Amino acid sequence: MKLMTGNSNLPLARAIADYCEVPLTEALVRRFADEEIFVEIQENVRGEDVFVIQSTGYPANDNLMELLIMIDALKRASAKRITAVIPYLGYARQDRKPGPRTPISAKLVANLITVAGANRVLSVDLHAGQIQGFFDIPTDNLYAAPVMSADIRARFAGRNIMVVSPDVGGVVRARVLAKRLNNAPLAIVDKRRERPGESEVMNIIGDVEGRFCVLIDDIVDSAGTLCNAAAALKEAGAEEVVAYVTHGVLSGGAVARVEGSELTELVITDSLGNHEVIDACKRIRHLPIAPLLGEAIKRIADETSVSSLFD
Repeated sequence: MKLMTGNSNLPLARAIADYCEVPLTEALVRRFADEEIFVEIQENVRGEDVFVIQSTGYPANDNLMELLIMIDALKRASAKRITAVIPYLGYARQDRKPGPRTPISAKLVANLITVAGANRVLSVDLHAGQIQGFFDIPTDNLYAAPVMSADIRARFAGRNIMVVSPDVGGVVRARVLAKRLNNAPLAIVDKRRERPGESEVMNIIGDVEGRFCVLIDDIVDSAGTLCNAAAALKEAGAEEVVAYVTHGVLSGGAVARVEGSELTELVITDSLGNHEVIDACKRIRHLPIAPLLGEAIKRIADETSVSSLFD
């Protein structure tokens, strides 16, 4: 087994390598003067089972091209099997046609990864379940819920916890977390989104008065949805509001928005490499997922069950 990484999230790749007790493969991933990407693998990978670790977050196009070129380089170097380990899959929110003459970009990205030469994909909390069907190769979708529930139990044991979905579309995700928290009660924020990046809270379904509310979501981008939901929950009588989100995209003024919100804390995994931005904000905390990804990688390499991770 060999592990290889691009430049998108080196700290996570190193943590995975430490967990697997496998050094990162020596590779040169650099830019020419005109910003074209060049990859040179500096070790023999012929006949090897290679895992390429690369999130495709900001800058999404650069990181995606790095991933595609690394896969192509491995295929041409006669690697036996190439697994694209993509903790955060960019373009995943474009998973359907929201209107006429619009693309399904998530399907296009899946095609690009497959055609580049990947034999398998490993990701965390895909935005929509149907994205697994966009790939014509085996795709494992890991869940961050076990990591989050363990952290919640360790930090907030004894609190009057209520799990809250920030929108109707996230109810299944919230129900899974609530079940892991000894069947905690569930509430839903009824949200309307007029245009991308803007949302308005309309109603709260469930009694949150006096509750310690845990908001759960897969992606926080502008943070408008979470901050609006937190304000609505506090107005409805919630004692305290924290948020657990898998992928902290945090674009634009998201960090400042979180700092000025009703959220006591925003907990995100380290699936994206924006560590400097996070470290500057006292209300945002990282939750490591290297053990989750590392264990899945080891099980794929050993041809054992990945789904049993979540039993």
